[in-house]
Amino acid sequence: MSHNEVEVREKFLQDNTQANGKKSKDLPKEITCGIWHFKGSQLQRFATENMFMVLYGIAGCFMAMAFSYSNGTITTLEKRFKIPTKISGLISVGNDISSVFSSAFLAYYAGRGHRPRWIAVGLLFMFVFCLMTALPHFLYGAGEDALKLTQHSDILNSSKANAEDLMLCHRNSSSQCEMKETSASVPIILLFMAQFISGIGGALFFTLGLPYMDDNSLKSKTPSMLSWSAFLRMLGPAAGYSLASFCLRLYIDPWEVPSIKNSDPRWLGAWWLGWLVLAVTMLISAIVIYMFPREMPSAYARRLQSKGDSEKKEATAELSLGGMMQCLKRLSKNRVYVCNTIASTLYVFGYLPYWIFTPKYIETQYRQTAATASMATGPVALGFSAAGVLLTGFVLSKYKPSARWMAAWNGIVDVLTIAGILCYVAIGCEESDRANTLSALTSSADNCSLSCHCDYVPYSPICGSQNFTYISACHAGCQHKENDPMGRTIYTECKCMPSVANDIKEAGDPQLPFAVDGPCPVDCQRQFLIFMVVMCLLKFIGSTGRVTNLLLALRCVPPEDKTFGLGFGHVVVSIFALIPSPIIFGWILDYYCLVWGKTCSNKGNCWLYDTRSLRYVMNLISATFIFLGCFGNIAVWYYAKDLEIFDENEGKPNEPEELELKDKEDIILE
Repeated sequence: MSHNEVEVREKFLQDNTQANGKKSKDLPKEITCGIWHFKGSQLQRFATENMFMVLYGIAGCFMAMAFSYSNGTITTLEKRFKIPTKISGLISVGNDISSVFSSAFLAYYAGRGHRPRWIAVGLLFMFVFCLMTALPHFLYGAGEDALKLTQHSDILNSSKANAEDLMLCHRNSSSQCEMKETSASVPIILLFMAQFISGIGGALFFTLGLPYMDDNSLKSKTPSMLSWSAFLRMLGPAAGYSLASFCLRLYIDPWEVPSIKNSDPRWLGAWWLGWLVLAVTMLISAIVIYMFPREMPSAYARRLQSKGDSEKKEATAELSLGGMMQCLKRLSKNRVYVCNTIASTLYVFGYLPYWIFTPKYIETQYRQTAATASMATGPVALGFSAAGVLLTGFVLSKYKPSARWMAAWNGIVDVLTIAGILCYVAIGCEESDRANTLSALTSSADNCSLSCHCDYVPYSPICGSQNFTYISACHAGCQHKENDPMGRTIYTECKCMPSVANDIKEAGDPQLPFAVDGPCPVDCQRQFLIFMVVMCLLKFIGSTGRVTNLLLALRCVPPEDKTFGLGFGHVVVSIFALIPSPIIFGWILDYYCLVWGKTCSNKGNCWLYDTRSLRYVMNLISATFIFLGCFGNIAVWYYAKDLEIFDENEGKPNEPEELELKDKEDIILE
């Protein structure tokens, strides 16, 4: 806010108070800042566009933290409740399903009401979402599989013999399912309902907050404000993934001492802990946003000075289903709006798996821990996104490019994104690809391991003497277990190791091979670092198109249709991208699963993937959809030749917001 604007706002409030002999709490309700009895003059000075931008951005940061934290802990949730990836993908679209039914309706009706209070209601929905997501842990605890891997557990002590017996090869016994397990249906329902609730909160927050910011600021300042607000929200994913990384380094039951390290694939981190922290931040944010006025005092003064109160009455006159249908009809005839929505939908469909499954992708492709994957996805990569958003806001505010330039840049961003995704195809860890494939082959095609009846043996990898990883000691045909002087668990008499199995059959060699607990080391660090470089560049480039795309969406529709346009656009993106994309790519991930954690009731979660095939199929499908989105941006470039992004009259003398002090009395409410 400029110095003149500050003077205008404060002078307006002072004159209004002095002329009417009222306290600040008796100011017009539309411009009164506060809650309940807390509406003193000290609060009124915070009713500014910049203050809302900062606090709205911080609240958006907390929301982004919640969604990124969910993505960062998704693999741990799959392991804990034995959920296939296609089901976790279905859970993640719960918020988009609710957005489909609520975005347009809420944007139309709530958009003409007290928007900050509706935004606060959305944050309360997010508060409930955080608590519900953590609820399965408090209902079911850490789980038997996790507790068996601790040093001081009642379950470990009572069933130690049975657990060890189950892990070894028994050729004379039949496959049995004796393990007690938690039904996955209830946690899945709870997690889905939590996501469903978050969709309503997110719809209220985003479809109302951005138009409120745009309506209460000058057009010339909108790019800068949107950029700074987006920058603050960008900090959310970085903080969310950092929180996930921290929590996942703690064992799922922090009061127990685990007997394995966090590099072990069986490690389960404290996924539930971060949701309690996020719930508190959502509640505080809701209270703060609720106190903002329906309209900022400076915007109120500009509106009364320029057009009087009639404009607002006209904008809020018709709140009906017929009025909403008329608004929808106008949007459907707006070629720039339609083409921009199509381009955004195709881009989101193609790039969404990288927003949701990037930590999982890093874990499976490059053999990194869940904590490392979350840290790499968050602070490291998203720092480049934040830099790209700030740079875009500076360039747009300084040079004020035309709508065509913005549409052209969006197309260039699509092309560069496709090039980066194609690089992902080439960045693979061949050593990991080969190890996964060989492990799966021995578990499914070897008659030796089949005779050991290992169907219900949990995934507990061991490293054979030939530096080959087996799914479990049972799959390797090991019959005994002991500890060496260094405290390592050693499995002996492993008859199914292919390198020596034939020699044993022929010569009857009594010296059978052995194996060590844990997977064999695989070095994918160099490929991981190359992947990180490419991902950071893509994050930077992709973020530069966010502000330009949003500006085109805001400016291509009439002011009275702005909020509904954003809401309806979100509905379209949800139906055709946000909902189907995670489900489809989740199915693709499951399709290329090599080893399932089979349970007594279903096939459970996936432990090993065909990483080579998965890398090709996932990245090529994503690149195809983004390529199709390029044609939408070309159409926007063609139709946006007459679209005005910035007000040409701004910056001239005698602007409405730079009223002389002698005119302030004319805008004081009677």
